[in-house]
Amino acid sequence: MKRRAFHRTLAALPVAAALGATAQSKRPLRVAWMSTERKDRPSQNYAAFRDGMRELGYAEGRDLQIDAWWGEGSRDQVERAVPEMLRTQPDVVLASGGLALGALIRTGVKLPIVFSVSADPVVAGFVQSFALPGGNMTGVSLFTLALVGKRLELLKEILPKASKVALIANPQHPGESQELDTARAAAAKLGLAVRYFPLNGEAELDAAFADIARQRDDAIIAFADGFTMSFASRIAAFSLKQRIPAIDGWAEFAQQGNLLIYGPVIQEVHRRLAVYVDKIGRGAKPADLPVELPTKVELVVNLKTARAMGLTIPNAVLLRADQVIE
Repeated sequence: MKRRAFHRTLAALPVAAALGATAQSKRPLRVAWMSTERKDRPSQNYAAFRDGMRELGYAEGRDLQIDAWWGEGSRDQVERAVPEMLRTQPDVVLASGGLALGALIRTGVKLPIVFSVSADPVVAGFVQSFALPGGNMTGVSLFTLALVGKRLELLKEILPKASKVALIANPQHPGESQELDTARAAAAKLGLAVRYFPLNGEAELDAAFADIARQRDDAIIAFADGFTMSFASRIAAFSLKQRIPAIDGWAEFAQQGNLLIYGPVIQEVHRRLAVYVDKIGRGAKPADLPVELPTKVELVVNLKTARAMGLTIPNAVLLRADQVIE
């Protein structure tokens, strides 16, 4: 080797060594998972997100670290955890559910946030638009108006003589008025009259139950969000006692004893959130990543509940079901 080339090689060695050390010392992508769920009874959402990250090639402990913060059923507890969460210096915060996202917004978190919410994120003011969110957050919204009419059509297939339906919903839920208008229009096309029960608390749920039992509505349609879902088991008990079937949009509703659901596959939504986290970890800005709607939906029928009510579920419905609970 010539002397000049030899000296160039020696000069390059410290640079190469430094670059190698930098590559080796690059810290893992750090994600803060925040949810109001209970640590000892989490849904499958957390596992689905971790699966999504693994499918993208990440390995926890190597190039990924996930710190989970659980609200134990309390939005306030999530809010109290925010300062401690910030001290871990996450690259991305994942808010599973509107209550967790609300806690992050109220405490002024400016880090990149990826969310899964049941609300209309534009109406809620989380983002400027679906296509261009702006700000520091983006994700997937479970709010899909196109499914509202499908649930009513399923009801009519099962109960062709139904004429009157009770709608129960959380009036504080962003987008609820749109969902109500859509339900009324779809019901009118099917010859169904609707009665609307806005629920702000448990006392109003009791009053709604009394009215529904007295008026003998043919079915209950619950608008899916975390608030109404918290009453799923109570709705199921009332529904079974009165033999008034109840329908919703999330699988958990049927799993807790109600007749059926037709709606997004929540686990697939959380698996999809991994794509957002990966993109942000690689330098993308939440402001530029469009908010998505679910691409996979499921029909879950609780046949055990149907039998207890003396209902016969048409084979055409059962054949379309993704899950039948017996």
